Amino acid sequence: MDFLNGLVVLANFVLIPATSYGAQLALGALGVTLIYGILRFSNFAHGDTMAFGTTMTILITWWFQSMGISFGPLPTALLALPFGILATGLLLVGTDRAVYRFYRRKKAAPVILVIVSVGVMFIMNGIVRFIIGVGDQNFSDGERFIISARDFKEMTGLAEGLAVRTTQVLTIVVAVIVVAALFWFLNKTRTGKSMRAFSDNEDLALLSGINPERVVMVTWLIVASLATVAGVLYGLDKSFKPFTYFQLLLPIFASAVVGGLGNPLGAIAGGFVVAFSEVTVTYAWKKVLGYWLPESLAPDGLVQLMSTDYKFAVSFAILIIVLLFKPTGLFKGQSV
Repeated sequence: MDFLNGLVVLANFVLIPATSYGAQLALGALGVTLIYGILRFSNFAHGDTMAFGTTMTILITWWFQSMGISFGPLPTALLALPFGILATGLLLVGTDRAVYRFYRRKKAAPVILVIVSVGVMFIMNGIVRFIIGVGDQNFSDGERFIISARDFKEMTGLAEGLAVRTTQVLTIVVAVIVVAALFWFLNKTRTGKSMRAFSDNEDLALLSGINPERVVMVTWLIVASLATVAGVLYGLDKSFKPFTYFQLLLPIFASAVVGGLGNPLGAIAGGFVVAFSEVTVTYAWKKVLGYWLPESLAPDGLVQLMSTDYKFAVSFAILIIVLLFKPTGLFKGQSV
């Protein structure tokens, strides 16, 4: 029984949260890796793109809630999500036309586009804070738990209760659907194949009659969808605060680099590697070890390697280690 109780605690505080967080990072990293693979620069405005998409979704969610529109046991934000994606898509395509296209036509070096994206990041950051403020915004509604700790205890008779939040399961299910749709699009549709060809060899793709502006526009629209979905799922699972999304840029980039920058499969794998590393290193293992170790060996301290305040340091450490020893990532990068 002690082993099962320890396993329930581990699932409650490590396995389920890390899987949910990994799915959110994977969706964010997919957006970064698509821009790198197709447009050939690292987009530092991606975290604030997520924040903008989430802000638009929150505003529509509040509007729906004020009119009494709900989605039953599921969050109303799911109904508002398409509107958030549309607004973010318009913003990204407009930003590309107003800013990035000029440098693309000038054949500017990738580092120039990176610097430009930093400027775009600060502008987006300011827009989001101006629209929704700087504080926490909680927009989750519907059923909070699929399984509550009390119900689990009554069903199993264990001392520890397993609590599975609706947003955690929703995150994993939506992430699976979005990733499956993305890979189907890239591998089965004519536009998706054009994007892959453009990524592999831009000059040859142009000679084949592929319209580069169309590829760029579709890429930004896909990135807008991925960023908004990732941002909304993260906000539902935790809470929305603009500065948090700015900080998320580090684990998202770490995920993309760990998996292999430019490789979609790598972005997904990297997201889970970073998420499990962050959660495992910052979790206090005292309770789990108290169940699993003999009483004489049970720890007195928290057995926490690092405070949760420093969880982004874990992402940074992983990023440095990968860049030093395997710069191409777990999967070879730079291909879509």
